[in-house]
Amino acid sequence: MEKIIRWGILGTGKIAKAMAHGLRDIRGAELVAVASRTEAGAARFGAEFGVARCHGSYQQLADDPQVDVVYIATPHTMHYENAIMCLHGGKALLVEKAFTVNRRQAEHIAALAKEKNLFVMEAMWSRFLPALQEAKRLLDSGAIGVPGSLTADFGFAAVVGPEHRLFNPDLGGGSLLDLGIYPLSLAAYFLGPVAGAKAVGELAGTGVDMQTSFVLRHESGAVSCCVSSLRAHTPNELTISGSKGYLRLNNRFYCTESLTIGLNDGSKRELSAPRIGNGYAHEALEVNRCLRAGLLESPVMPLAESVALMGWLDTMREQIGVRYVADTAADMAADD
Repeated sequence: MEKIIRWGILGTGKIAKAMAHGLRDIRGAELVAVASRTEAGAARFGAEFGVARCHGSYQQLADDPQVDVVYIATPHTMHYENAIMCLHGGKALLVEKAFTVNRRQAEHIAALAKEKNLFVMEAMWSRFLPALQEAKRLLDSGAIGVPGSLTADFGFAAVVGPEHRLFNPDLGGGSLLDLGIYPLSLAAYFLGPVAGAKAVGELAGTGVDMQTSFVLRHESGAVSCCVSSLRAHTPNELTISGSKGYLRLNNRFYCTESLTIGLNDGSKRELSAPRIGNGYAHEALEVNRCLRAGLLESPVMPLAESVALMGWLDTMREQIGVRYVADTAADMAADD
């Protein structure tokens, strides 16, 4: 009988609830603990999802001996301190994207994980969905020839105030960290490591990016053209073009259940690849698999790649003029 992996969720917001639903959809995983900044918040979450161990502080979850892996579901700006705390507590980690606020934070997490011999993975859930796994398989098999370019867009009109996390610089707001990480990460997944990036953007009144367009040059020689926007609703599609045709991840590419292949001879076919439940089960299954196998990283979302992609986000933010408090050296003063 396979080992039950005991999960804890740090944070009780919308995405934490999505993961709680996802964990219900798989065997071999048990949600045993949750942490909020207040006992009342943890208790409400626990009552909704049948969680017995409800902690009124994040530190209590980090120290909970009944938890194998912690899913960090707090805002971007809290990922670093939460991850460091949980690694010191001996916990494996699944850290919500964007992994951190900048590369320096990501490097510190990776170094401590190596020192502690603990598993860490960025929660780029899209990479593990059946449709995207099938797309990767088709690309690698030469279905559209040699891939040469990728286009992707992720945007919606955010009708929220400046204090909302999407526009609040103190919470790592802006389209790049919240939305742009998807096309960036998937461009690297499909076309290989990024070798260069150029970005232009429109800033909101709070100083974060309202929308950003960026072009990537990959080590393979391929190029990507991507858009993230909090100003406009975009088609939310991703298309990879090659010498023999193209492959498109259809509407809402980041959680799609279908893809289209069009070839140079004019033929076209659509493939269906349903996901489990809301889709969050797939990344949890990968974490479970890695932990049972004794792996410290996932080959699908390696830790070094998460660090590298945070570096490219740093580069693009610098190009468009977005800075966060965590970009100063002071935030690392008490990291260990």
